[in-house]
Amino acid sequence: MGADIKKLRNRIKSVDSTLHLTSAMGLVASSKMRRALDGMTKGREYEAAVKTAIEPLLCSAECRKSPYMQNREEGKTLLLVFAGDRGLAGGYNANIFRLMREYPDADVIPIGKRACDRYKKPAVHVEGFSYHDAKILSEKICKAFCDKEYSKVGIVSTQYVSVMTQEARLRYVLPLKEPEEFKPISVVFEPDEMTILNSAVPEYLAGIIVSAARESFCSEIAARRTAMDSAGKNAQEMIDDLQIKYNRARQGAITQEITEIIAGSGA
Repeated sequence: MGADIKKLRNRIKSVDSTLHLTSAMGLVASSKMRRALDGMTKGREYEAAVKTAIEPLLCSAECRKSPYMQNREEGKTLLLVFAGDRGLAGGYNANIFRLMREYPDADVIPIGKRACDRYKKPAVHVEGFSYHDAKILSEKICKAFCDKEYSKVGIVSTQYVSVMTQEARLRYVLPLKEPEEFKPISVVFEPDEMTILNSAVPEYLAGIIVSAARESFCSEIAARRTAMDSAGKNAQEMIDDLQIKYNRARQGAITQEITEIIAGSGA
């Protein structure tokens, strides 16, 4: 009986330590959430702005000759894969890697420590990934695409839907496609449309990349906060159950001791 009480006491202490850890991580995630949401919102706004700026060029007949608008049936696919810098974020990283199983032959540029570890590349962190980083990466990708090293370029990242919901997705960013719905506007481009488009694409792609990085980071923080809240609730429920068992065992031990004392005094 004494051994059971000691075992339960140690178990309660262990789960209580876990509860303190998950609570602390949940608080850290909550403190980062507002900044992450603000960064994601600005990233989305910038991406929308560069898309709006480039749409008139994509509708130009001259720009269809640009290497960035050439569809090639054969060729390799390049995927930028955004995963988390850390674990303990529920299924956040697992969802990205599960989606990547559908593209085993694609070349990968990982961003985020977990993705870099998985694909055995030097660590590049999502947190703090700047526009400068995105611009360098964008120029490298654009050059490879124009050199016909790749027929398609896509981004695998996590879309933030809500604090409770984040969805892994793949979207192709190259080759560029003419918008399905666009109202022509009278714009004169100098020196010509295709020259402007070719100069603008690296900026356009950098905007999409940095937006994906900020949205992925926000999704990671939200997923971690949700996971830590859930883990904390489970730990508290476990402590409550163990406490009941501990109290019963302790009461049983006390009752047994009283019984033995009464039996001994009667003898």
